[in-house]
Amino acid sequence: MDWLTDHKLPLGDVMERFVDWLTLNAAGFFDTISISLEWVITLLVDLFQWFPPMVIVAFTAAIAYALHRSVGLVIFIVASLLLILNLGYWEEMLETLVLVLTATALSILIGVPVGILAAHKPWLYTIMRPILDLMQTVPTFVYLIPTLVLFGLGVVPGLISTIIFAIAAPIRLTYLGISKVPEELIEAGKAFGASPSKLLFKVEIPAAMPSIMAGITQCIMLSLSMVVIAALVGADGLGKPVIRALNTVNISQGFEAGLAIVLVAIILDRICKAPGSKQEG
Repeated sequence: MDWLTDHKLPLGDVMERFVDWLTLNAAGFFDTISISLEWVITLLVDLFQWFPPMVIVAFTAAIAYALHRSVGLVIFIVASLLLILNLGYWEEMLETLVLVLTATALSILIGVPVGILAAHKPWLYTIMRPILDLMQTVPTFVYLIPTLVLFGLGVVPGLISTIIFAIAAPIRLTYLGISKVPEELIEAGKAFGASPSKLLFKVEIPAAMPSIMAGITQCIMLSLSMVVIAALVGADGLGKPVIRALNTVNISQGFEAGLAIVLVAIILDRICKAPGSKQEG
């Protein structure tokens, strides 16, 4: 079998040349994206940090109560945010929250329309399926390397990598929700003379909304799971103290920062559940 191993396919070399070509010929484009996204994230972080912590705690609790009418959920959210504040990770929590919300917003803006289009064009989803599988199965460190080369050190390569990792969820679940809309509903809409756009916004999207919301919730959780990995390329947030704790074998710091990440994940998951749904725990 030496002939097989001696004639290695130059897949890695091809990818390296492609990234080098992008770096040489599209540096301005990637620099513009990097500067713009970093400016947006910095602006949002500064805005959140401008408010006193208790204002954000009260505002988050008010949103949770308005959506779910659950006193227990409000108590849990207030207690969790006060614990994060007490542990000294408030600023890092806000930086993580901005990163997650930005990645989620961009993933939704791209993923939901693509999922709708794929549901109406089955051939498109056939092409996209292996690409989505690749995006979700390739280790995140692999595509962290080209994003680091193209966008430089900082929060942007972490953000782009997070989007690549998380965007498959809203695409898949939006496609699933739209494609599973009962044919009777669509036929009824057509019978009443609904145009394709009205059929989409008045029939298909409302019927598929539970699946779309599940995709958004998954997107948030997947984005949050990238916090520590994004910190490896310079992104601020709760990932940094975890990395420091790992490098110094600091059990106390690692546990506290990890607990803060878990609390943020639970808060976002509970708030993003369908309004009126029963809260567990």
